Amino acid sequence: MKHLFNIGLFTAALFAVGSVHAAGHGAAPAKPADGKAPAGWNQNLSDEESEQYQAMNLPTSRENGIEVYEVCSACHLTEGWGMTDGTFPQLAGQHRSVLVKQLADIRALNRDNPTMYPFAKKESIGGVQEMADVTEYIAKLPMNPNNGVGAGDNLAHGEKLYKDNCVKCHGENGEGMADKYYPRIHGQHYKYMLRQFEWIRDGKRRNANPDMVKQIKGFSDADMAAVIDYVSRVKPPKEMVAESPDWQNPDYD
Repeated sequence: MKHLFNIGLFTAALFAVGSVHAAGHGAAPAKPADGKAPAGWNQNLSDEESEQYQAMNLPTSRENGIEVYEVCSACHLTEGWGMTDGTFPQLAGQHRSVLVKQLADIRALNRDNPTMYPFAKKESIGGVQEMADVTEYIAKLPMNPNNGVGAGDNLAHGEKLYKDNCVKCHGENGEGMADKYYPRIHGQHYKYMLRQFEWIRDGKRRNANPDMVKQIKGFSDADMAAVIDYVSRVKPPKEMVAESPDWQNPDYD
């Protein structure tokens, strides 16, 4: 199956990259020009009228997921691996519930992500059925065996911080909890996680879990770098990872 990128969307992606770098490592994410929804963690997740609920309970189509993901692949790549420099996260292998919640939050302006706004809109990827299809497709993609990691100079401290503060929600091996919308963080890019961790710690990510905000508020920058470096090096289960860093998604041959 041969897919051609939508030129308009790809051009938008190139300009959108600038918004990530312009914000800077410690800068707050920009607010949408057309306002924002109230912040919240698990808003509407049991509301049968919400996009989250509907997307999690619809039957899915793999073929439609492939078609919809073409939009996402302009930034996250056809493999779903994002970029090791942290500009875009790895989506491949992530819990579907997490993907649905984050996408719905962005669409509802409950998570500030100007890079994603043009792509997440109904006009770009469609409605709830498309959300269901594309998240199911992404969740089953194999993960990058060579994700971005940190300097590796404070791993013992990072491991201790992780075991003392993170295991309860993210698991012994960074596997997260699908039913509680806690993401997989093993295999995720170091620089992406570092940026998100900082925004959560500093209260700049509006849809962050308040329990996590409270748990990490005392972390120094050095603590933050150490724990994220440690978990970026924790490997996902072998069956979830691509056999080679050269793997290419055959759905876009």
